[in-house]
Formats: sequence, C-alpha cells, structure tokens
Amino acid sequence: MLPVTIILLGLLIFAVAVGAAERPEAAESKANGTSSGSTKEDLLLFWDEKEIYVQTATRSEKSITQVAENMTVITSKEIEDMNAHTVADVLSRVPGLFVAFGGQDFIGTSQLIIQGSDPRHVTVLLDGMVWNMPNEGSAETMDIPVRIIDRIEIIKGPASSAWGSALGGVINIITKRPDDTAMAKGVLNFSYGEANSLDSSVELSGKGRALGYYLFAGRQSTDGLRDRRAADMNKFYAKLSLASSRDIDLDFSIGFSDPVFDGGNNPSRGADSRINQSSFFVTGNLNYRIGPDLELKATVHSLRQKFENSLYSLTSSQLLRRSIVDDQTVGGSVKLTYASGMHSAVLGADISHVTEEAKRLQSSYVTANSVIDKWALFANDTIELGKLTLTPGIRFDYNNISGSFVSPSVGATLELAEHTVARASVARGFTLPPQFYSTTGGFNNVANRSLSSERGWSYQVGLESAVTDYCNVKATLFRHDTTKALVFDVPTKMYVNRGDVTRQGYELEAESVPFHGISLKTAHAYVHTHLDPPADNAEAGADMYSYLVGVKYDDRISLSALLTGSYVWWGPLASNGGRYDTFIWDFTVNKKFHTTDKTILELFATVHNLFSGASYNQSALPNASRWVEGGLRFKF
Repeated sequence: MLPVTIILLGLLIFAVAVGAAERPEAAESKANGTSSGSTKEDLLLFWDEKEIYVQTATRSEKSITQVAENMTVITSKEIEDMNAHTVADVLSRVPGLFVAFGGQDFIGTSQLIIQGSDPRHVTVLLDGMVWNMPNEGSAETMDIPVRIIDRIEIIKGPASSAWGSALGGVINIITKRPDDTAMAKGVLNFSYGEANSLDSSVELSGKGRALGYYLFAGRQSTDGLRDRRAADMNKFYAKLSLASSRDIDLDFSIGFSDPVFDGGNNPSRGADSRINQSSFFVTGNLNYRIGPDLELKATVHSLRQKFENSLYSLTSSQLLRRSIVDDQTVGGSVKLTYASGMHSAVLGADISHVTEEAKRLQSSYVTANSVIDKWALFANDTIELGKLTLTPGIRFDYNNISGSFVSPSVGATLELAEHTVARASVARGFTLPPQFYSTTGGFNNVANRSLSSERGWSYQVGLESAVTDYCNVKATLFRHDTTKALVFDVPTKMYVNRGDVTRQGYELEAESVPFHGISLKTAHAYVHTHLDPPADNAEAGADMYSYLVGVKYDDRISLSALLTGSYVWWGPLASNGGRYDTFIWDFTVNKKFHTTDKTILELFATVHNLFSGASYNQSALPNASRWVEGGLRFKF
C-alpha cells in the first residue's frame, strides 16, 4: 500500500510542477486577455454558467431563474473535477442533501436524505424514470455510472405536483446525449488507488447521417479500503437518437449494471453481509413537434432491479439469513407542451405496473408477491408577467395500495435586479408506503395492509443575488409539515400511520467569481425535526446540520486543483457509537496535455480524507481513512 501512495503522490507533485513550468504560456494568454487572471472574462463566464435551462421542476425546459422551487444543478464538468466514482459521492457535496453511507468506501451502499426527510421520501429519477425500489421505497444509486451523467437536477422539498410520490424531493439524473458530429468522439478513463481500487471506462459518441449514438462500458472493483469491504461492478449503457424527419425525434437507451458488495469483516457486527444487486432497463422516447408552439412527447420504459442481501456468521461463515427482492416495472408517460407568449403549459399522464417478489430465508424461505398499479394526470403552467413568473401546478394520482391523492402547488419568482431573484413556493406532497411495510413484511416487522400515504404541505422562500458582481449568494428558508407519518409500533411489530412531523430550517450558500484562477464556495444547511407524539424510545425533536467548503484553482488552460471539506452533524440518525464531529477533506489535481489539435491527455490524482477523519453514524460502518489514487483520461 505504501509504494502505491508514494507513486501517486509523486504523480500529483509532477503535475503541479509541470503546471508551474508552463507559466510563460499562461502569461502570454493573459496578455491576450484569455487567462484566469482576466477578471472581466471570469465575470462573464461565471454568470453565463448560472443562466442554465432545466426540466425537472415542471417537466418542461425553462430557465432556472423561473424555477420557484429550491433547486440545485450539478454538471458533468463538476463531477469530473471531483473525481467522483459514485452518484452518492457527488450528492454528498450538495447543501441540504445528507448522504448516509453504509461504510464510506470506494463502492458501497447509501441512503439519501433531503432536509431531514426519510430516504423513502426522496424520489430518484434516471431521465425521468423512477429508480426507487418499492420494497423499502428508497433508491440505491451505486449501480448508476457517474460517467454517463450530463447533469443532476435536484428539487429539495415536495415535487408531487410534477412527479407523484416525492414528499422529500426529487433527484433527476439526466444522461448524456449523442454528440452531433460525424467524426466519433470519445474518452478513455482509468484510475487506480490503494486496496486495488480500480475504475476504468470507455465512452464513444457521434452521429452518422440521421443516427446519433452514445456508448459506455466500464468496470469498478476494490479489495476494500477498510474491513475488507470488497466490491466489483460491470456497467454498460447505450443511447441511440434518430431524427426520422424534421419534426420527429426518436431516442432509445439500454443499460445494465451488476454491483457485488461485501460488508466486510467487522467484529462489532458479529456477522458479515454480502449484497448482490443488478439493474437492467430499456427506454424509448418520441418527440413530435406538432407546430411551432406545440410539442408531444411519449416515453415507455422497462426496469428490472434485483437486490439480494445475505448475512453470514463471522465465526462459522454459516448463512444466518437472506432476503431477495426482485422488481419489474413497466410504464410510460405522454406529455403535451404548449409554449407561446406569456404561457408555457404542460398537460400529461403517467402509468406504471410494478410486480415484486420478495423472499426471506431464515429457517426456511418465505415468499411474498405484490403488484402496484399506478396512473396519474398532471398539469402546470409557467406564466411570465414581466419580471414576475408564476408556476401553478396540480396532479391527481391513483394506486391500488393507498387510493388517490391530489397534489397542488404554486410558486413565484421575481427578478429584483440583474442576477437577483426572489423565490417562493407552496406545495402539497405525498409518499406511498413501502411494500416492506404494507404487503410483504420482513424479518422484524409484520405487514400492515391498512397503511395510507404519508402526506404534507411545504413552504419555502429564498433569495439568490449577486454581491457587487463578484460573488453569488443564496438563502432559503423552509418548513415541511407531514401528517400520517410512518412509525414502528413495538407491541404489534407493525409500521403505522401515527403522529405529525415538522421539519424546518434554512440553507445558506456563497460562491465567488474566480480571481486569478481561484474561487471559493461555501454552504451551510440546518434542519430541526419534531415528531408529535414521539416514536417509541426516541426524542421528540432533533437537529441535523452540515458545512461544505470548496477552494478551486483553474487556469482554464491546463491545470486545475480542488480542495473540498464537508462536516455533517447527524443528530437523530446517529446510533451505536457513531463518530462525526470532524471535517473530511479531499484534494484533487488535474493536469491537461494537448497532444494534438483534437486529443487531450489528462493526468489526475486525488487524496481522499486528507487528515484521516472519522465520519460515520454507526460504529459498525466506519469510513475509510486517508487513501490515494491517480489516473488518466484520454479524450479524442
């Protein structure tokens, strides 16, 4: 392990040294007004990057300045700068989004929490397709390759008026599209770190006449950075795009991954777990431009997810218990978008059919099957009234588990000045009860078939503004009131709809314009959760909060470096000797070599957990100490 560390640290030092040696070139660029030392250029680029278009809030593309919801967008460039290997790694750097890692390692499980919500309240979408497994309601994202991501759009707070069951928020992972060039472009990516941690992939994209293509294949594996938490995963993704006529576009995508994760040898647990997971999906999209103001989009998808969790004795290696969940989802949607004048209206419908087979093995196998049929109608409008934008929306959902639900919402944005926007929104949301609670049951609970959806109202106000044009600040206040919250009833061993939950708090963010290539980003999020009446053996109220810091250097020519720090106070989610009262720091450096006019070789190195800090909420799942990796990317 030590030789690997020395080699990779040497690579890091070499990259910085080469960057220093190229300062004359940087000086020449500065003289031409193109380097990071040009404050005017940095200013223009910074604000141009803020003026992006998003699609998740109303399921139609519009400027983020017209989004009333509290939204964060992460781009593929930002993901690459992080040298992230999993979606959870990326999301852990979003203010207000708390990621509970199942032992933070090179690859591993995670739970996603938005503003104190339960993980089952957070809906994860892959190009609009629901990724959550209905058995527990939450989503496991380790089998989604980060290299295929174009951007991630995150709505914090209920998004039920657009997406249905999404009481805590929505994370929409939008994949890359085929490149619009006849000559194929691609990326070869390879990284290697301690504990034989390997991440390799290849991407190829281009267009031949009317057919565009994007292809990805990759592999990740590790011996485990701590407690022998070995993991292995193969990944494949392909997207084809066909412009069959001037008004009709067809898209087709297919993806597969098969992560295997070993929980590791940890004596405090008394057992070793092994997780086998696989996902396979196929999607099809039709875009038909009926007229200059009217567009029809229809989508169909099929998703199969299998999750197997086995528990073995540490002393005898005997199988103690096993659970297997096999889900098959078939669904689709149709959406009509009208954009003209002051209106951008959307009318649509969703439908899905989910079959689930859940098996539990302790002394013998117990099998439970369930079916979920869902359909919904939704409508919204974005109304531009000068500098004021209104976004009313409503959705009607029906399912065979908990019946019907109506989700209205209304939001407003007001442009107070250039680069200054005020936001406000009110929304009603819900989340379906997990099948594990309602129909299948588990090792420690009995199914309760009378469960209804959790539901609630959300209120948010925010302000985003430039400070003397050299810094962007964003502040958000939120309150989420949930009724019929699901809690575990000890006497009956059932989950029941009992009590009210209030989650309220704030988020603060600030980001500076690069000056001589250096920029600073900071964020703080706080949430107080109150449950009335409190759950058994639990306090009525608790706090969670986080601090995020990032310092970046980018000369926009060949050298960049990123130092990030994160601090999370877990509050009610910490148990069994968790340790988290410290900052965790990561440092990444990237050096580019323009080998030809059309090819670039990048060398990069990362030191994770720079000071070997402890940050975990369960003693049985400690995070890895400091570890180092390096690699290269060849872009052609």
